[in-house]
This record gives sequence, structure tokens and C-alpha cells, in this order.
Amino acid sequence: MRASAEILKISRSRLNLVAILATVVSLAGCASSPFSHRSVDDRSKGSGRVVRPEVGAEYDILVAEMSVREADFAGAQAAFERALEKDPDSATLHFRLAQLVAQNGDLAEATRLAQRGETLDPEDLKGRLFLARLYRLQRNLPAAERVLLNSEGQPVNPEAALALYEIYLETGQLSTALGLAQGLVEADPKSLGAAMAVATVYERMGRMADAEAALLRVLDYHPDRFVIYARLARMRRARGDGAGEIQLYRDVLVKYPDHYGTLVSLGEAQISDKDMDGAIETYVRILEVYPDDPEVVRRLASLEFGAGRYEDAAKRLRYAVDQYPEQVEFRYSLGQVLRVTSEPEEAILVFDEINSDHPLYVESRMQIALLHQEQGRPELALEEVEIVRELRSDRGLDFHAATLRAQTGDLSGGAELLKGMLKETPNDEEVLYQLGVLYGNHNDPDQALFYMEQVLIQNPQNPQALNYVGYTWAERGQRLDEAEEMIRQAVRLSPGDGYIVDSLGWVYFRQAQPLLEGKNRAEGLALLEKAIEQLDLAVELTGGDPVVSEHLGDVYLQSGRPQRALEYYEEAVELEPRELEQPDLLDKIETLKKNLSHTDGAARELDAQ
Repeated sequence: MRASAEILKISRSRLNLVAILATVVSLAGCASSPFSHRSVDDRSKGSGRVVRPEVGAEYDILVAEMSVREADFAGAQAAFERALEKDPDSATLHFRLAQLVAQNGDLAEATRLAQRGETLDPEDLKGRLFLARLYRLQRNLPAAERVLLNSEGQPVNPEAALALYEIYLETGQLSTALGLAQGLVEADPKSLGAAMAVATVYERMGRMADAEAALLRVLDYHPDRFVIYARLARMRRARGDGAGEIQLYRDVLVKYPDHYGTLVSLGEAQISDKDMDGAIETYVRILEVYPDDPEVVRRLASLEFGAGRYEDAAKRLRYAVDQYPEQVEFRYSLGQVLRVTSEPEEAILVFDEINSDHPLYVESRMQIALLHQEQGRPELALEEVEIVRELRSDRGLDFHAATLRAQTGDLSGGAELLKGMLKETPNDEEVLYQLGVLYGNHNDPDQALFYMEQVLIQNPQNPQALNYVGYTWAERGQRLDEAEEMIRQAVRLSPGDGYIVDSLGWVYFRQAQPLLEGKNRAEGLALLEKAIEQLDLAVELTGGDPVVSEHLGDVYLQSGRPQRALEYYEEAVELEPRELEQPDLLDKIETLKKNLSHTDGAARELDAQ
């Protein structure tokens, strides 16, 4: 008799039922039970339960199942092995033990046990499915296929058909997989799993319309299953049909107004479709219906900020700071918005409220430092940076501190900080570059050139140093051919850097000067046109820069188009010129306006063309 199989049946003799109940009492440790006596030698190793070799396999099965419920898998395996010794012809026991062995990672032994189970009871379909999964894990697909098919070559049941479908899908046998999935749908048109299987194969085949049709058919049977809508939305998104995805969410919202997940999905789809106004409108609605969701507040404020609605974002974040004072991230975000909206003093106060024990404390102090620096208070900015340097070791902070020391008038202090770093790491390319920038920003071009040339000794391919040296030579009108070659090399190394492109245009302008003054005026004018071409590109790459605009004005003025020159000079003023680099800009404008006031109107109109 197969005890392990019989114990799973409802029809039991009263005698066996009494025996099982007595066993359960024994396991519970009842002192009055005749099974309560235990000796150390009688316990199964690892489980602590009594080993009863004199009773049937039913006892060991109960011990095993109780051990499984208690996550004592070693004890469960030992109990099943004892049961199998008592009932070696039980297919159920072979399959059950195989499951535990597989769980422990021994697929070979699990497969051996499951194969024996199939031999003992080939009609145990669950056991066969389990064996097929083992074969699949070991990539023995022919063996898995054999187990899942009957003698007529058909799946033994729908579960076997689904397993075969997954195997064929994995191995790229899409037509065979599709046939199985369609067979499942024909057998049960209401089956969501079958419809999903059909849709998946169609997707793999690139037949997106057929995939969507399969899901729409099953949607008639399951109109409330949001998983179908989500799958349809993903499919439309995958084929770039953003409008179709958005319309699907709107259709769902007609049936289920203000459904949270659908509203969020709609908002994110609108963001992907670059419909920021629509996304903001959707998130406003979410917040109206679900006002206690801080993540919605966060997302909405971010959207408003990204859309340039700074006042709305600030208002939203002020509300969030009041409602969720424990969420410091809202306070930090508010400070960032206030910084952008030119409310520096309030921004400083907001950042200053972030406590030193919060992870955002260091970042908040850096924000305060930047705000002080932007407001022309380098001393206060330096105090903040020094606080942060005490808390966090970072080369970038050291560079920033050196810059601020120089801005407070302590150029030597800033330089000494960097030179101290250079002593620790001699010939450090990055530190050498920072020293060059430091001296260059404080009107010591000779020292700046010295350190930039040291950078190029360490790395001849440093585009910023190449640009710096080349541009400095161009500004001085020296070594112009070498300057051109260096800047061309910098452009090749960093073609998207608009400031390097500006330098190339400026070199052409400088090269044109002696030609315009001599007998090669045509060649000089050609160089000016090349300069304009590069400077126009620099405007595009930088997004607009006052120095680039002034350079364009200089080139147009030199080429005999003063009206265009004035336009670019005035544009440079609108872009807020950098006084150190553009000390003569306003004088140029004043002089040019006086000259143009004496120019004939027709000539000015021709110049504007």
C-alpha cells in the first residue's frame, strides 16, 4: 500500500485516524499521551522531533510537513527520506522529496527523484509538470517536452500547454508558441493568462496590432482588470504611440473617475509626450482628490519648476514644508526654487533651518555659500565652505575654497592652498589647471600661462589648457599660427564646447588684423567671415554669452557693418557682461552710436541687410 498517497485521501479508516491524532498529540508534547516518552537517541537530528521507526510512513510525513511550515527544511527532508524508506514505491513521496531537494539547489538529485516518481505514477500530472520544470532549469528541453506531451503528441493538460508555450517562447520557436497559446484561448476564451500569452508572442513577432487585438478581446470578459489596461498602455508606448497611450488612460478614467494609478500613469505619459501643461493639470487633479500624498506634492512642484512656473513651485513647496515638516527634502527644494527666483535672503534662511544631523546639511551649507558668492559676499561664502570642508574631504571643495580666498583679496592664500595640494601630489594635472585659472581670474596672465603650460606637459591633450594658452596668445596678438593649431586641437578634443569654438573665431579675427591693414585685405575679410561662422556656432553651443556677443560685434565692426556690430554689443549688455573680461564694452557702444548718428540712413539700411 502507498501510505503517503493514502494519507492525502479523505477516506480513512477510523483506526488510522485515531493513530494519526495520537501522533499529533505526541508532537504537541502532551504528558498523558502514550507517545510522550522521548529519549535523546529517538530524536531526529536537526528537527528535535521524535523518530518512530516502528510506526508507518504517515507519521514521518506529518513530521515533514510540520517541519516545512516551521521552515526547518533539513528536518523536513530527513523526515521525507525516512518515509520513503518505509514506502519506497510512493510516487507522491518521491515528488515531494524532490521539491525539497531542488529547493536546496541539488537539481540532479531532485531530477532523479522526480523521474522515479513519474515511473511509479505516470498519471500524476502535477508531478510531471514539476519534472518538466526541473528539465527546463537544466536546459534539457527535449526531455521537458517529452514529459509534457501525451502519447498522441498533445499537451497532457492546459498547465502543460502553458509550460510548453514558455519553453518555445524562450527558445524562439514563436510560431509553435503562438499555436499553443491560441489553443489555450480556444479552450477558454475568458482566460486572461491565455490572452496575455497570445499577446506576448505577437509582440515578439512585431505584430503589435494583433497583440493589442488579443488583449482587447479578453477585456470584454475582464473589464475591471487594470493589468490589461497597463499592458495595452505599455504596448502603445513601446511603438511610440504616446497619443494612443494617453487616450487609453482617458478612456479608463471615464469608467473609473479619479482612479489613482491611472491618473499617475496619465501624468507620466504626458511628461513623456512633453505635454508639461497637461501633466501639471493631471497632477493638480491628483492632489485635489488625494491631498495627503506627499509624493504627489513633490512631483507637482518638480513639474512646475521644470516648466518655469517658479512662483507656483515655491507656493507648493511652502505648503509642503508646513504640512510635512519632518520631510526636510521639501525645505531643501524650496531653497533651490527661491534661489532661482532671485529671493536669496529667504533662500538662505530656508537652507539654514536644515539641522546638522540631516544628510542634506552639507548640501544646504554649500547652497548658502553659493548664494553669498552670487550676492558678492565671498567672505561669508568662504565661511560656509570651510564648515563643509571640516565635515567632508573633497578636492572640489578645496578648489572652491581657494577661489573664494582669492576673491576676498587673499590671492596668495588661495594659491598656497593649491600649492599645498601640489606638494602632496606633484605634477597633479587638475591642481595645476586650477592654479592657472586662479591667476588668470586675478589678472596675472603670465603666471596663468606658466601653470597651463605645465598642464600641457603632463597632458598635451587637455582641451581646456590648450584653449586657455591659445586664447591668451590670440588676445596678445602673439604666436597666432600656434594659437590656431592649439585651439583647433582643443575643438577636435571637445567639439561641443562653445567657449573653445569662440576662441577659434577670435583667433581668425586676430589673424585678419595685419592682413586688413596691409595689401591682403580680401584675405583678411575672408578670415573675418570664418570668424563669424565660428562665433555664430559658439552662440548656438553656449546658448548665448556676453563675451561671444561682444566678439561678434568686434568682427562685424571690423568688416564694415557697424549697425550689426551695435546689435551684438547691445545683446552682450542684455546678457550681463563680465566686467573683468569686458571692461570696454560700454565705451564701444557709446562711440559706435556717435559714429552712426553721422552715418547716412541709406548706408545704415544697407549695413543692416
